[in-house]
Amino acid sequence: MKLKMITQILLVCGAALKGTLFAQTISKDELIFLTSEWKGERFADGRPKIPDNLIERAKHIMIDDAWTVLKNEGYLNQYEGGWRTVNDITIAGRAVTAMYMPSRPDVEKNIKERGAKQGRKGNTNSWPIDILTKGDLYVADAFGKISGGPIMGATLANSIFSKSGNGVVFDGAARDLQEIRNLEGFNAFVRDFHPSFTEEMVLMGLNTPIRIGDVMVLPGDLVIGTVEGVLFVPAHMAEQVVSTSEFVIRKDQFGFEMVRTGKYSTGEIDSQWTDTIKTDFLKWLEKHPELGKMTREELDKMMSKRTW
Repeated sequence: MKLKMITQILLVCGAALKGTLFAQTISKDELIFLTSEWKGERFADGRPKIPDNLIERAKHIMIDDAWTVLKNEGYLNQYEGGWRTVNDITIAGRAVTAMYMPSRPDVEKNIKERGAKQGRKGNTNSWPIDILTKGDLYVADAFGKISGGPIMGATLANSIFSKSGNGVVFDGAARDLQEIRNLEGFNAFVRDFHPSFTEEMVLMGLNTPIRIGDVMVLPGDLVIGTVEGVLFVPAHMAEQVVSTSEFVIRKDQFGFEMVRTGKYSTGEIDSQWTDTIKTDFLKWLEKHPELGKMTREELDKMMSKRTW
């Protein structure tokens, strides 16, 4: 009886493992392992769930400041430029990742047949869209393919926006630029636009680690896209990056005003602050509630680790 029970348990576990390994994704345990520095809430599949309010704050920081924070912490490969966009809207969100590869008939046939059994519908480039939730940002490695490479047109753009309230970052192409521009609040960072449609491409990874240019992107990363380029922030670094960048904005605005009025020199503003400057800064901040509040303790802590 005991042996029979053990056998049944092994069969169940094996079936569960098989379902995990053959669903175009990595296992929950592996995703948690790769993002183990993240200590906050997670989605059911293990993806880090950066809070919505932090995502909203990220839309208002300067990407240069955020990049500097990451660089000073040893994260040297987090930025990618060279994009074409729909408009100049800044977007930010939690990465949902997809990896496409050049198709081969046997592999694509097997993937689509299995996908149909799992309840997936349409071509494989629609599958990542089906799992999007509010605050997600769809990031795809489409191996830079342009002609025959668009993995999104106007219809899919509308679907993406309705599910996530966000945009996309594709190391590849999109189509229907004229129509997508009519989708208010949506933005796309792509290598180019092309009138063709998806050909000879198949989804080989969904919420797996991917490469975008010089960057390794993990599911759940904080993605920030601006007119300058795209920054990928590891989830566990998001709070530090956003908080520090917010402070730099305040510091810069205070410094600009102090230098213009002649109260302090550039050298004084760009060095470690004296107690007098810190006091003046906090008084100045009280007059600018739109920039948020800060205590002397918080200011001292921020200035103590200043490297910018």
